Amino acid sequence: MAARLHTTHHPMPFLDWVNKNQAKETSRDVPYHLLHQQQTYGDAADNLLIQGDNLLALKALIPFYAGRVKCIFIDPPYNTQSAFEHYDDKLEHSQWLSMMYPRLVLLRELLTEDGSIWVSIDDREAHYLKVLLDEVFGRHNFVASVIWRKNYSPKSTAKHFSEDHDYIIVYGRNAERWVPNPMPRTEKQDKAYRNPDSDPRGNWKPSDLSARNFYSLGVYPITCPSGRLISGPPSGTYWRVSEAKFKELDADGRIWWGKDGNNVPAIKRFLSEVKQGVVPQTFWPYEEVGHTQDAKKEIVKLFGSDVFGTPKPEQLMGRVLQIGSNPGDLVLDSFLGSGTTAAVAHKMGRRWIGIEMGEHARTHCIPRLQKVIDGEQGGISEAVGWKGGGGFRFYTLGETAFDAHGHINAAVRFATLAAYVWHLEVGEPGAQAFDSPLLGMHNGTAYYLLYNGILGDRRPDGGNVLTHPVLQHLKALAAHPGPKVIYGESSRLGPARLAAEGITFKQIPYDIKMR
Repeated sequence: MAARLHTTHHPMPFLDWVNKNQAKETSRDVPYHLLHQQQTYGDAADNLLIQGDNLLALKALIPFYAGRVKCIFIDPPYNTQSAFEHYDDKLEHSQWLSMMYPRLVLLRELLTEDGSIWVSIDDREAHYLKVLLDEVFGRHNFVASVIWRKNYSPKSTAKHFSEDHDYIIVYGRNAERWVPNPMPRTEKQDKAYRNPDSDPRGNWKPSDLSARNFYSLGVYPITCPSGRLISGPPSGTYWRVSEAKFKELDADGRIWWGKDGNNVPAIKRFLSEVKQGVVPQTFWPYEEVGHTQDAKKEIVKLFGSDVFGTPKPEQLMGRVLQIGSNPGDLVLDSFLGSGTTAAVAHKMGRRWIGIEMGEHARTHCIPRLQKVIDGEQGGISEAVGWKGGGGFRFYTLGETAFDAHGHINAAVRFATLAAYVWHLEVGEPGAQAFDSPLLGMHNGTAYYLLYNGILGDRRPDGGNVLTHPVLQHLKALAAHPGPKVIYGESSRLGPARLAAEGITFKQIPYDIKMR
């Protein structure tokens, strides 16, 4: 059997499968690769489209985006034993788990503390995936399994059951801190509110005055405007409010007695006072978020043929991003496919990163996103009032940043190495530009990098060596009496001098460990 559950010596059951240990090592040992910018489309923006292996691309993003992504949506290959044209989807079950594990580990590192990840999956792997996500994210960070009803008619060719739904499994990086956005109210929900008595406060609906919960002040007689006496609440119930509060509500015209003033009173709930949002629910019918046929039609309209096996409708992605992000937030999809997540994020004013391995990153994703910039009116465009604009940068994966011995690739630029060093030292990406040897201050320590002649070639070895004049130059950048960490090729200052200056010297490349 490929995968099994274990419980021994573990407080929580965990999944075991062939080569699991290798998969765990993979997540630690993925090398850093350089990202090469190929082209800019539209207004150069924070949006990135990356072509390349998503494991390597995710690792390349860590020094720059760790803890920065608010919402991740992925639609990984489902391992459905039917090879798609664009994906090798026939992965044997253990291989599938081994493929997913290190990617989930890196995705978790990229999420903000209050961020969420949404994984679309079918029945075949959903329950294994749930246990895998429990292991990577922590079982306490599970939020929900959303059910998307994706078909509107049964498949008569089905062997046993017509599969009508997919799951979208949702986890928070820290579920305590993740707050979903409410769903907007629907017309159907608002239809229950009317205004038969022309109340100036607008539409309202009656709400029962009695409830089963014991309330000591909730037993008293009421006289209707018609003169009928109601001796008390219906048997086994209590009025929800005290007599004094009831009289106050009645005086304010908030009690409904029926057209003839003879009914059991009800409290008027005004639409204008109701929360304008509705708590998100876990069943998403295709009437609200589209179905697979809608998605195929969107793809055919964009590309002229049905080139993707299981595209997602734009409406479905729209709902995910509506609940899981706000305008300006960063959204990531590392299995971008036909580009739906990026297109919808763009139209909804989110910043986005999309990663796609196949050649269709160029042949399909770029043209689709160019159409979005030009203001195409398919999918959710009309609903969100999309008129076009924005842009993105297209990257490919280059060579590794470090060789097998940890030596730095000569192609690495100062700003790139600075981002690695900063992330290595402080554990979070830098918001600064990294254009000076002083990388920044963190918890009272100043961090410096001497590399690639950042100080100009008039200094020894292009300014990569810590000498007395270089130190004077560094001290002139900022008056910092506290501890300093300086990275460079070598130091000509002795241990006593370094200690007196409060300097920890770290040698490039040996002290730049890949996280």
